[in-house]
Amino acid sequence: MGSASYYSGYEYDNYEPHFLDSCFLCHRSLSHNSDIFMYRGDTPFCSQECRQEQIEMDEAIEKRWKLSSSSSSSSKRSNTARKTSESTKESDTKKAVRTGTVAVA
Repeated sequence: MGSASYYSGYEYDNYEPHFLDSCFLCHRSLSHNSDIFMYRGDTPFCSQECRQEQIEMDEAIEKRWKLSSSSSSSSKRSNTARKTSESTKESDTKKAVRTGTVAVA
C-alpha cells in the first residue's frame, strides 16, 4: 500500500521548496548544472549581479539603521546634557554644590 501512494504523486502535495531551488532576489530557478552564488551563508543567487544587488540593498539598510541609531543617541545625549545643566542651575539657586563625575553614554 505504501508503494501505491508513492506512485500516485501524493508526496508532491506536501512538497516544500528547498532553499536552493530558486534565486533569492529574482526567483529564477537554479539549475543543478550551473553555479550558485551564496551570500551570508544560506542565501542563494543565480548570478553575481543578483548577489551584488542584494549586498548593496543590505548595506543601504545598515547605513540607514546606523544613521537613525546615531541620531537617536545624540538626542539622548542632548537631553542628558540639558538635564545636567538644569540641575546645575537649581544647585546655584539653592546654594548647594554638587561634586562628582558625570558619565554620558
